[in-house]
Amino acid sequence: MWFRQRSRRNRRLSPGHVLDVKLRSDQLRAGRTRFAAVALTVGLGTVFGLYILWRLGGWGLDKFVYDNPAFAIGQVDIQTDGIIAPEQLRRWSGVRPGENLIALDVAAIKRNLELVSTIDSVSIERILPRTLKIRVTERQPVAQVNLLRSLPSGDVVVAVFQLDAEGYVMQPLDARLSVVPVTQMNYELPSITGLSLFQLQPGHRLESPQALAALHLIGAFDHSPMAGLVDLRCVDVSAPGVILATTGTGGEVTFALDRLELQLRRWRQVYDWGNRAGKAIAALDLAVDNNVPVKWTVAAAPPVPNSKSANPLHPRRKNV
Repeated sequence: MWFRQRSRRNRRLSPGHVLDVKLRSDQLRAGRTRFAAVALTVGLGTVFGLYILWRLGGWGLDKFVYDNPAFAIGQVDIQTDGIIAPEQLRRWSGVRPGENLIALDVAAIKRNLELVSTIDSVSIERILPRTLKIRVTERQPVAQVNLLRSLPSGDVVVAVFQLDAEGYVMQPLDARLSVVPVTQMNYELPSITGLSLFQLQPGHRLESPQALAALHLIGAFDHSPMAGLVDLRCVDVSAPGVILATTGTGGEVTFALDRLELQLRRWRQVYDWGNRAGKAIAALDLAVDNNVPVKWTVAAAPPVPNSKSANPLHPRRKNV
């Protein structure tokens, strides 16, 4: 019995058994090495194949799309609803005839145009194979601001800004860039006073509640019972909580910032009462709800109805 057990131990510890274990271990390492080599080869081959496909795709796009003369821009169709000359819009857009329509950076063209303070929005459309369509919506000025500005030379000039109904600041359009004759651009807009130069950044919207209320008043005045009876010349926004309007005859009317339509109707009631009594309004405070303060003066000759058009400075046009 003892001999058999010792004999089995000797067989387990024999050199042949040790060599067999080493052989299987070497085979396993060799198999792993071959697998790693195959995986690396397949991975590198896949990457190389994708690179070749990418280069072929880029070459194909350049050859058949981006460098294809069939897609060269032959027509730039520009339309605006305002007065800016189409040629000037084309220069601002930066589009050159012959550029590839597909490769065109539409976002950059839109950005270039919308940087102009008199332009509200721009839409751009590619029409294959050779047409670029640009549609421009212009801002329509309803008021202007005149401020004195000192030049480095020491001279003082008047800086003119325009405002649209939403409060966006614009630089006046040079008459040479307009399709409207200069003789039709001498329309005097109501002026707004009380703003500072740092508030007037072209292309940006005013944040002053008084200035926005003044623009609302100017827009509502043309459709109010007072339209045609007096001329709204100036609106002062320097006082907090109120705005002060001055008429063409020198009368001053104070408004609260809200309920402007109601205040315009009350102005008409006071105006009619004074007209029957042969008096004209010198000063009127509509910001007061009850017992409205009013200062009278002797009425002059009956006012001539205001016959000016709604806005001859910026006629709206469908096509250019």
